[in-house]
Amino acid sequence: MKSIAKISNFASKYIGIIIIVLSIIAFCFPPTFSWATNYTSLLLGIAMFGMGLTIKLDDFKIVFTRPKELLIGCFAQFTIMPLVAFCLAKAFHLSPDLAIGVILVGCCPGGTASNVITYIADGDTALSVGMTIFSTLLAPFITPILVYLLGGSWVEVSLLAMILSVVKVVLLPVLGGVLIYQLFPNVEKIRDILPLISVVAIVLLISGIVGSNAAKIVACGAIVFVVVVLHNICGLLLGLSFAKIFNLNYKKATAVAIEVGMQNSGLAISLATSNFAANPLATLPGAI
Repeated sequence: MKSIAKISNFASKYIGIIIIVLSIIAFCFPPTFSWATNYTSLLLGIAMFGMGLTIKLDDFKIVFTRPKELLIGCFAQFTIMPLVAFCLAKAFHLSPDLAIGVILVGCCPGGTASNVITYIADGDTALSVGMTIFSTLLAPFITPILVYLLGGSWVEVSLLAMILSVVKVVLLPVLGGVLIYQLFPNVEKIRDILPLISVVAIVLLISGIVGSNAAKIVACGAIVFVVVVLHNICGLLLGLSFAKIFNLNYKKATAVAIEVGMQNSGLAISLATSNFAANPLATLPGAI
């Protein structure tokens, strides 16, 4: 078990490098990972269930003990990233496929990787975890509405279908994980290997998208890469600025900036796959 825990810690710490390496393999040899796109919702559900298993009821106390920082962070996340995504899509005259993909990324809640990055950056990890939990629980309602309002300029968006998608692949798995943890406390024994399950799921998810879209990446990957990088940079800088306006200290401001700038791109990919099948390139921004 200790050896698996070490592998889990290593995979969590170097998930970015692992994703890049396997994405390159998927790009060069598409069949190696392209099969994973058939299980997009399942893989994300597994990742979210793993997240739920790591959440204790005590973790929810931060919602009541630090409401100011949580509200500041979540408000910034659900305003800055969606609006920046919309502006970038307009400024770069993106096609409907790519535009809805970028907007999907911008409208998603924070991802669990942001908690690891906040820890490495010496930020307030507890606040980061609280923001991830809070924004994830809000996502079934806020994400579809934002995509409907902002993405409707390019493609037809079904609000109800999107709400059901987010409930299915995010809310139910997370709450299921929380419930299992409360009913079976012995799951604590495998707590250290849970991040590995999420890492494997996310890596397969992204590599599968890259493999399936290898030819399309060659055709339009450069502009999407630029837009995604600008999106993240703007999110980090504006998130930090927003935190500073409210006089949050370094640790808290760092947590807010990272949480705003890093989205749950796995959810963006899943929503693009299940709700915008007629727009195949919509998965590309999330993968990049």
